[in-house]
Amino acid sequence: MPAPPVDLADEPRQFALLVNSVTDYAIYMLDAEGYVRTWNPGGTRIKGYQPEQVIGTHFSRFYTEEEARAGVPQRNLHTAAAEGRFSADGWRVRRDGTQFMASVVIDPIWSGDALIGFAKITRDITERFESEQRLQATQQALLQSQKLEAIGLLTLGLAHDFNNLLTVVINSLDVIGGRSEDPRITRVLETAMRASDRGVLLTRQLLTFGRGQALVAESLDINALLVANRELLARAATELVDLGFELAPGLPKVEIDRGQLEASILNLVSNSRDAMPGGGRIRVSTSARRARLPAEPAGDERLFVCTEVCDNGCGIAPDDQSRVFEPFFTTKDVGRGSGLGLSQVFGFASQSGGFTELTSTPGGGTTVAIYLPACENP
Repeated sequence: MPAPPVDLADEPRQFALLVNSVTDYAIYMLDAEGYVRTWNPGGTRIKGYQPEQVIGTHFSRFYTEEEARAGVPQRNLHTAAAEGRFSADGWRVRRDGTQFMASVVIDPIWSGDALIGFAKITRDITERFESEQRLQATQQALLQSQKLEAIGLLTLGLAHDFNNLLTVVINSLDVIGGRSEDPRITRVLETAMRASDRGVLLTRQLLTFGRGQALVAESLDINALLVANRELLARAATELVDLGFELAPGLPKVEIDRGQLEASILNLVSNSRDAMPGGGRIRVSTSARRARLPAEPAGDERLFVCTEVCDNGCGIAPDDQSRVFEPFFTTKDVGRGSGLGLSQVFGFASQSGGFTELTSTPGGGTTVAIYLPACENP
């Protein structure tokens, strides 16, 4: 049989039909103290309570425990009564304990001058809130990318100019060194060359960060490269440091950029030296190891040539170890480091198909390992 027609003059029944037909909004009435007096299907859908489970209970049950203890529900009712309306977005709690982002409106209900209750409307806006959060995160990432791009362009220009100046300085020092046999001048020249080496290293870091140097891969023997750079590395380590080499024989070759590997080893030796201002020990070692890339937890292990730089310096605090490969992050004092050294090492290893590992103990030294894929079939 068809449903009986609705009496259009029966406003209370029309209103009840309207409220009970809404499922996207929880629409219900509270008494003056905040106890639930009515409940609609929207409240059941959004909050999970059947009418008999919630009517007669205080509406503070929908708030988080922290807000309920802080008296937020009562303050919201007071605001609605005093100002004629309360509206806000905030986290609310469903029957099963899960939380959702809610858009809430509370209006006071008056009978003459007497406050008899409140009309409360709640909408679940979790999906919209999460979309806005994702959009904000994307905008922040884009802004950060644009900032880094601008910094990179500025860095690139400065690095090229600085590199040109250093070339003149180093060539001039070489000429002076070749013409003088005075030991005092020789010592001064060694100090100047050491400073120039640091400038060259900084220039390489800046060029790498500014993407001014493309990787040019060639087949290399890492042991031979380390031997060829022994004098440069010793000069970077200074006389206070005992620099030693432990090179495993018969290592396979690697296909990498020579300049970037030299800069990486120099970066690591310089970092170790700075961690031992009073002197100490640095060991540069090589070995062949089978390993998986960190991003590939499953699959066959591959052969890598591992170069480790190990020191017995002050070590790195555990909270800082997860950030040491970030650009511009440094644990050194102001003026002692650019924060680009380890980021260059990390970027070079990643671009070369390898990876880096860092182990450190405060007071017990630091070891940084560069894993580069071996040429198994050169």
